[in-house]
Amino acid sequence: MSTAMDKRKVALVTGSSRGIGRAIAAQLAREGYAVGVNYYERRDKADELVSQLTQEGCRALAVQADVSKRGEVDAMVKTVEDAFGPISVLINNAGVAGQALFQDVTDELWDRYFAVNLNGARNTIQAVLPQMLHEKSGVIVNISSIWGQHGASCEVTYSCTKHALIGLTRSLALELAPSGIRVNCVAPGVIDTDMARELGGEVLDELVEQTPLGRLGTPQDIANAVAFLASDKASFITGQVLTVDGAFVG
Repeated sequence: MSTAMDKRKVALVTGSSRGIGRAIAAQLAREGYAVGVNYYERRDKADELVSQLTQEGCRALAVQADVSKRGEVDAMVKTVEDAFGPISVLINNAGVAGQALFQDVTDELWDRYFAVNLNGARNTIQAVLPQMLHEKSGVIVNISSIWGQHGASCEVTYSCTKHALIGLTRSLALELAPSGIRVNCVAPGVIDTDMARELGGEVLDELVEQTPLGRLGTPQDIANAVAFLASDKASFITGQVLTVDGAFVG
């Protein structure tokens, strides 16, 4: 692989200090991308991942930003591009989630979920898009959820934001296709992360029983799907939602 080609392989993964985002960042780094590992609060986990990847001979950089804040996003993108070059792959993974009865959803909760899950994706896309348009190439992958496709009781706010991400994906893919930029979406099912474990062992056992493949998904399952969509193997795929859920929702 040429040095010029290496320079074009630069990825930014939001919310990648833990869980699904961490697995995605690691997978892309091991496939030859220089990776910006974005974190909001857990600098320790982001630094840990960067150290691990660097020891493996990969290129990675921890970058802090609250993706809901445009100024912080712009600064993050500049930091990554100053270090590695123009971002060619953007993975919008940062998000917040939680359960609440709809009548108990406050303005603050509603606004925060949309600010991070949806506005965060808008902010990062708008920050990297000028360079992608200049290069007439690039890949954007948004991380939605099966709850964004089918809805979930007591998760109305979260489901709304994830459904909106699907609309963003499909519409933006049409807009950017003439410029050679692909936009796709991955919709994870029930994934074995710290967030899922907070539900408790009994609930997780029930979720396993409801999953036809007989297990929870892993962050690596999602990372594999994202890496495929980011690769040239998916060069004719855009505007699509790839559901990775073990047939949980049929």
